[in-house]
Amino acid sequence: MRPGQTGTVVDLAGGRGMVRRMQAMGIRPGVPITRLSGQPFRGPVSLQVGATQVAVGYGLARRIMVEVAS
Repeated sequence: MRPGQTGTVVDLAGGRGMVRRMQAMGIRPGVPITRLSGQPFRGPVSLQVGATQVAVGYGLARRIMVEVAS
């Protein structure tokens, strides 16, 4: 996703601990998210989930499967 794009979470590709951590932040399948920004060189990615803004590392962000709205 590019900054400003919105999509719907389809799946979380990871172990139980990673999935639990994402769900605690509100990132779960069926939830719309918006990418707010990303840092160069694989830095953290800022996401908006509902009314909440969260930052996740590049490695975790790669494991969030999103269907981008067209």
